[in-house]
Amino acid sequence: MRLPRSHSMTKRAEFLRVKQTGRAKAGRFVVVSTLEDASLGHLTTGFITTRRIGKAHDRNRVRRRLREVVRAHAPAFADLRRYLVTIARPGAAQADFAQLEADWLKQARRLGLISRSGEPQP
Repeated sequence: MRLPRSHSMTKRAEFLRVKQTGRAKAGRFVVVSTLEDASLGHLTTGFITTRRIGKAHDRNRVRRRLREVVRAHAPAFADLRRYLVTIARPGAAQADFAQLEADWLKQARRLGLISRSGEPQP
């Protein structure tokens, strides 16, 4: 499953709404924020990689890796009608894919998006 462009957050107001009213958990390499929204028909994702991550090619690589993590694990979410924002932290460019995935999964579990076994929580 590819993440369609229509499932991406593009407006600043969406990011601000998730930041102000959503829940967030911070890990070593990423900060994962989420906000449930019954009016959405699908998962809407956003990725933030600032210049503090590194040069453009490093930021692009981190974004590609994070998109793949979300793509691979989103079907395990209990409810896909939500906003999901992943913010890369400065160490993310030096982390390999497995480290990013493990950190992202840990934060998703802490937020209750995915259970310990990888199955969605009721």
